[in-house]
Amino acid sequence: MDVGVSIQRAVVPQEAAGWRLDRALACALPTLSRERLKALISSGNVITDTGGVVRDPAVKVAPGSAFDVTIPNPAPAHNVAQEIPLTVVYEDEHLIVVDKPAGLVVHPAAGNADGTLVNALLHHCAGSLSGIGGVERPGIVHRIDKDTSGLMVAAKTDPAHVGLAAQFARHSIERRYLAIVSGRPRPASGTVDAPLGRSSTNRQKMAIVEEGRGKRAVTHYRTLEPLDHAALIECRLETGRTHQVRVHMASLGHPLLGDPVYSRPSKEHRERLGRLDFRRQALHAAHLGFVHPVTSHALAFDSKIPADMQQLLTEITIV
Repeated sequence: MDVGVSIQRAVVPQEAAGWRLDRALACALPTLSRERLKALISSGNVITDTGGVVRDPAVKVAPGSAFDVTIPNPAPAHNVAQEIPLTVVYEDEHLIVVDKPAGLVVHPAAGNADGTLVNALLHHCAGSLSGIGGVERPGIVHRIDKDTSGLMVAAKTDPAHVGLAAQFARHSIERRYLAIVSGRPRPASGTVDAPLGRSSTNRQKMAIVEEGRGKRAVTHYRTLEPLDHAALIECRLETGRTHQVRVHMASLGHPLLGDPVYSRPSKEHRERLGRLDFRRQALHAAHLGFVHPVTSHALAFDSKIPADMQQLLTEITIV
């Protein structure tokens, strides 16, 4: 066997009679996603037991057929592993749930080449990440803003990545956020169903747009506690769009306190925020629930409101 590869024998099970090759191999080799197998087939890494190379993922297979699948070892990630402290809420061989602090960027990008959650995960998960898409990296299936704190899940294996991504696409992930908003929503609870897209006047901002121009976005909110010219609310996301809670609440006239993009605080709130040196949107991903993509067990996690938001709550609580 060549150095840097592994070879796995796959035998087509009886129930896979007449299936496409990629689907049958995904059944026989559950540690590899169908998309990964498609790429391996197309690149000539699947050989029949008679020595023939198969390059068509759609070819039909017979039960009992055997294939040797050559799997190159994952290529090193382009991002550098960095020892950045992480609060790990849950971890197994397939996925990891972390409680992200405010100020930590999720993914390297222009202006944030390192020092991100991805860099931290590469260090924390060293030796336990399989090749997602052929590259050793954590599978980021959702993001929260740099200055939003709270719970995030990342995949460590291909099957977990595919399974979690499918749940996010179906909007079956349960996500609840805590937010402190300016004013008190009336009614105290409700739903905002308004599509979001890039603002036509500022590409750095999101905005509610006409149907067909953006993506459907639905936020269910309820007031948990009335405060002094403010309120603590819970937002349950039916969809997960960029800046969804921030834009939807601002559209109701109740922007998040501290939000530098979608809020213009009153003089009173501005003084309070300055006194506390509170420099971010008051938003925390407090609850995350999903079905484990490999074991099918229901998982749910909760995160306490962070110290800076608790301090802000104390400052504006009605006495």
